[in-house]
Amino acid sequence: MAEFMNVGKIVNTHGIRGELRIMPLTDFPEVRFAKNAELFLFTSDNRPVPVTVESARLHKNMYIVRLKEYGNINEVEKFKGGIAKVSKENLAELEEGEYYFHQIVGCAVITEDGETLGSITEILTPGANDVWVVKTPAGKEVLIPVIDDVVLDVDVEQKQVKIHLMEGLL
Repeated sequence: MAEFMNVGKIVNTHGIRGELRIMPLTDFPEVRFAKNAELFLFTSDNRPVPVTVESARLHKNMYIVRLKEYGNINEVEKFKGGIAKVSKENLAELEEGEYYFHQIVGCAVITEDGETLGSITEILTPGANDVWVVKTPAGKEVLIPVIDDVVLDVDVEQKQVKIHLMEGLL
């Protein structure tokens, strides 16, 4: 069975020509909602509906997306509240040193001295840099800033991250 990644939440319909208002949940909305991009729309029945983007435009932090397959508000009404996804094979190629959230969550965090700190449970994106939430074996949460001074090595194959424990982090 194909695996899918979320790229947007279908918030509403837009106008009468079958456009959808989608809140992007991706770092690459300009790729995901580009003309001819392939998406899968999921609604409450969880069956993927394959669609092709005809056009999209940014409007108040939302993408207004028109699909080749639908041209009428009545045809797209059923997608409201659903999720737009792409198949995992379709993930954008990342630059060296860039990772998808799903590759980082669950990674073990090890200090440069070889001490296991815990594992990454979530990723926060407060601003200038991401912050990894690491849960220690004792159940304590430690916030690790994702900056070059701290993150030394990320090995998504081994699900392991090596960090430099800066003073004041713990």
